[in-house]
Amino acid sequence: MSSAPLPNPPPPGQGSRVILYHQTHHGPNDGPPVSLLPLLTNNTGVTHIIIAAIHVNGEPGNITLNDHHYDHERFATLYSEMAWCQASGLKVLGMVGGAAKGSFEMLDRNDPQMFETYYVPLRDMLRKHNFDGIDLDIEEAMSMDGCIRLIDRLRADFGPSFLITLAPVATGLLVGQPHLSGPAFDYHVLEAMRGHEIAWYNTQFYNGWGDANTSFWYETIIATGWKPEKVVFGLLTNPGNGGSGYVAQPHIDSVLRAMRARHPNFGGVMGWEYFNALPGDRERPWEWAAHMSRVLHSPIPALPAPQQQAPIRPYGEPAALPPAPHPYPAESVKTLQDLGFTQQQAVAALNSTGGNVEYAAGLLFQD
Repeated sequence: MSSAPLPNPPPPGQGSRVILYHQTHHGPNDGPPVSLLPLLTNNTGVTHIIIAAIHVNGEPGNITLNDHHYDHERFATLYSEMAWCQASGLKVLGMVGGAAKGSFEMLDRNDPQMFETYYVPLRDMLRKHNFDGIDLDIEEAMSMDGCIRLIDRLRADFGPSFLITLAPVATGLLVGQPHLSGPAFDYHVLEAMRGHEIAWYNTQFYNGWGDANTSFWYETIIATGWKPEKVVFGLLTNPGNGGSGYVAQPHIDSVLRAMRARHPNFGGVMGWEYFNALPGDRERPWEWAAHMSRVLHSPIPALPAPQQQAPIRPYGEPAALPPAPHPYPAESVKTLQDLGFTQQQAVAALNSTGGNVEYAAGLLFQD
């Protein structure tokens, strides 16, 4: 028996969150701009677009969008289309940080004058181009005090409607698990202290830091006390966009339906990234958002019996998680684990080095 057709997506910006990161802004070899407008003209139901990646560099005042100054002429089409998206009801955020380290080192300053030196140019960039919010992708060590200082200043400067989100790896929302924001950074503590200022968490369930093949990791996070509406299920939109963890349709559809059945206030889905999102790839990347939106707005099925039940455990007790899938030989992962690193750290380093164990070891010891 064929399944019922998926419903049409809601108007732009409405309904469950369907979020796309947009980092690759041009075609190959500095080709033409990758247009955002098909997300509107094809009625995809996308709700938020996150422009990546903004970098706060060591030279004061040097704010770049990827590899160029944020006001470089190459971004003229991007900013123009951002305005079209916003006029149609979408929210557009700017992502700071990511895999390229340094931005949060610059912003994590105890000295008020040094903080102003690096923060004010970032604030001015966000204001000039009318961003609706900021996504803090902290993939380097940062202090809790520094993050709270940054959040408080953003709220004071931009007001209550400005969206502030964070982008932790999935292990960052668990207890006693390694993650990318540094050993002193605790997302549970941050949520307790500044959760009222944080709209949601774009949680990365890929690259060895989580597993989107089942709902188990998501359910384990919820079992530690997180509200489902604040945990967005982060996915790779194409296997080429990460080292591991891509889950293809229709399998991911069934995972999303199961989570929606258990959590009517499910936080939504985000995709890294837009330009080559499947199934349409580079020719029709908007199809990913349209499909996700239809899945999230289809009738909620009867609650299935979970294959694995995530137990509710006392705060502070580490979660027992099944290992996230990855494409690397077990021997390569074990070699790095024997050096004292966790499986998540080993897989993340192999992702970053194309599976080269020697380079991965060097990267881990450098960190």
